[in-house]
Amino acid sequence: MKELKGKRKMQELIRITVQNDQQLVSARDLYKGLELKIRFSLWVSKNFDDFEEGVDFMSVSTDTDMPNGGTKPIKDYALTIDMAKQLCLMSRTEKGKQYRKYLIEVERKWNDPQEIVKRGYAILQNENTQLKLENKNLTIQLEESNKKASYLDVILGAPDALAITQIAADYGYNAKDFNKLLHKARIQHKVNGQWILYKVYMGQGYVTTKPFTFVDHKGITRSRPSTYWTQKGRKLIYDILKDNDVLPLIERSDIE
Repeated sequence: MKELKGKRKMQELIRITVQNDQQLVSARDLYKGLELKIRFSLWVSKNFDDFEEGVDFMSVSTDTDMPNGGTKPIKDYALTIDMAKQLCLMSRTEKGKQYRKYLIEVERKWNDPQEIVKRGYAILQNENTQLKLENKNLTIQLEESNKKASYLDVILGAPDALAITQIAADYGYNAKDFNKLLHKARIQHKVNGQWILYKVYMGQGYVTTKPFTFVDHKGITRSRPSTYWTQKGRKLIYDILKDNDVLPLIERSDIE
């Protein structure tokens, strides 16, 4: 039991952190524990020259308490166990011997085969959890993408020519505003009160006309041509509007 108590005290001698499967100690914690009489910055400049930054230590920032109750950032260094042991030896003090002995015990336990197996198992568990989370996210994304059919599939599945009112509804517009949108996208323009394609799109099978029969205010039955968009024409609208970041409702991520 005494031996266990002794080990517990050693474990509380200085805080050990782990980063990238490497044990580290704070230079300021070690400096304080060694009860050195010189300034911290002077101790660093005198003793760190024989070590390589990025290998034996790295610069970090930590917070220190202020008399007014606040904190302020100060420079610190994260030391490897090997470097910390050597600094203890270089101090040539009883505290240095005590801390070095403690660090040797910490290192011995860290390298114990059972501890290595435990760490390996913990890493595998963490990776397994991460993989499960990633798979879950991928499954959710796949389910969402399957819910939202491609508008192109809708176009290909409906070969009949459609009136602009029907196409506008696919985009959440009314016919009047959608015609203006197509004008803004340089697809069509108005001539004598009727929307017609720009010359570059004429005669390519994008639209067809059908007679629209109606009764005027005098009760006379009349007929006039009405524009209907073919499957090819709806594909043209889709491609041009998509290039302008205008998507049909079925493909918009902001609509469930």
